[in-house]
Amino acid sequence: MCLSFWLLKIHTMTNFPINKLKGLQTPLYYYDIELLKKTLNEVKEYQNKWGYHVHYAMKANANARLLEEIRKAGLGIDCVSGNEVQHAVNEGFDAKKIVYAGVGKADWEIKLALEAGIGCFNVESYPEAEVINEIAGSMNKIAKIALRINPNVDAHTHAYITTGLEENKFGIGLTEIESVVEKVKTLRNIELCGMHFHIGSQITDMGAFVALCIRVNELMHWMEAHHVDIKIVNVGGGLGIDYEHPDVADVPNFKEYFETFHKHLELRDGQELHFELGRAIVAQCGTLITKVLYVKEGRKKKFAIVDAGMNDLIRPALYHAYHKIENITSTEANEMYDVVGPVCESSDCFGQEVVLPKTKRGDIIAIRSAGAYGEVMASKYNLREFANKVYSI
Repeated sequence: MCLSFWLLKIHTMTNFPINKLKGLQTPLYYYDIELLKKTLNEVKEYQNKWGYHVHYAMKANANARLLEEIRKAGLGIDCVSGNEVQHAVNEGFDAKKIVYAGVGKADWEIKLALEAGIGCFNVESYPEAEVINEIAGSMNKIAKIALRINPNVDAHTHAYITTGLEENKFGIGLTEIESVVEKVKTLRNIELCGMHFHIGSQITDMGAFVALCIRVNELMHWMEAHHVDIKIVNVGGGLGIDYEHPDVADVPNFKEYFETFHKHLELRDGQELHFELGRAIVAQCGTLITKVLYVKEGRKKKFAIVDAGMNDLIRPALYHAYHKIENITSTEANEMYDVVGPVCESSDCFGQEVVLPKTKRGDIIAIRSAGAYGEVMASKYNLREFANKVYSI
């Protein structure tokens, strides 16, 4: 659906013509395409400045309308499943700009990716490399791979989205590298072309990325000493956004992010630096719009019960994640509410003790910064329907 009234910024809706919502079924995801384009333009600026390669992490949001803008901006795709690979191909992305990660690639997924001619597999264990080699051999193909190395760098973020520590399931441990590299060299249908890293998500402290650069530099020295030619250095993604101030910081600080790697990585001549950004590209352009069904006054607190549920946006229930919540139809004095959904789970709560203008049945609530890990993680739990989608243009 494409409606001109949605060109209004969500955060300026005190004078929003609410009658325009008539006929629209909530909950719905609103996507600000102009903001997405603005974000992509900043990414492209630094990609072009230093010749970097940016792959959009599709797991953040696989919405076709957003992917269209991302493809037109010239980005590649980072996939973590066979169906994501197929979706990227179907949406017109150049297969050579697709990278495929994940600790548990099934045989059919590997075959699909080889048939598509993807640019690189990010390989997370030697057993995986063996299977890719076997399948590639049966197809008379050579599979290009980058070894995903677990650098044991603390991203200082939520435990569920930290991926670069020794206790995490991802990647090849530092003590295993020599053995894995030597064995991979013997695989006839494998071309080892790179190293891949990813230390976590929602990282706002550039110090974590500096620590990653130091570890990558050490590993590049080791690779050189062992005569391993590394063409691709893929540092993953992980750049966070400002969930508390989505209007002030509507575009992440890409300048500081990309400059951190430019300053601290010791790339060799001819090496390519690759990134896999997801949340930073799409999170701020998405807002979950929901309607208040009831206001329930308990003995200790007030509940604003809305028609969106954890099946529409699971992050608060899964991670206790914060999203800014706004009542965009009321201008009365502020009160405090727990904003909860209708799903039959106590964890179906978007925010506790949220300060909102006095809220009543029928008011419209905006749950901000929901463009990443919102729609894409939705389910039909309780047999609820998926939320509608609305685009600014």
